[in-house]
Amino acid sequence: MLRWLRPASQVPTVVDIDLIALQTRGIRGIILDLDNTIVPWGTREVSPLLTGWISRAQNAGLRLCIVSNNMGARVTGIAAALGLPIVTGALKPRRKALRRALSVMGTTPEATALVGDQLLTDILGGNRLGVHTILVRPQARREFVGTRLARLVERLLLRGGPVSR
Repeated sequence: MLRWLRPASQVPTVVDIDLIALQTRGIRGIILDLDNTIVPWGTREVSPLLTGWISRAQNAGLRLCIVSNNMGARVTGIAAALGLPIVTGALKPRRKALRRALSVMGTTPEATALVGDQLLTDILGGNRLGVHTILVRPQARREFVGTRLARLVERLLLRGGPVSR
């Protein structure tokens, strides 16, 4: 079970992802989690650092798609502000929405990376699909109550394990 929870790599934030290294690996598309990955949970604001990174990724020829378990105007508004397609109500770690993102981007699992802040949703779902998974630190301590419970489970599962947070 732990191998499914192990990301291929870890970086502090999305903007720390080395786009050239991804391209060298053959990555052509990036699935981005929303809350606490590209924006702090519950916020509508997008940082200039993020918009700059997205522009660099697109200029490098990478395709991007947001996949979020959440739904609603806030979620779709952020995607629209960033000019990115979005798949909402994803139910990660289920793979159906992640496959939809592959279709939107026109990529295969082998040519796709997934970036997220949670092991039990983002990383597990991405690993089950066979994409290159990248774990980032959560942007904020404030989170949905279910996410806080999931983080407790993550810590219990990984106590002394190979992945440290």
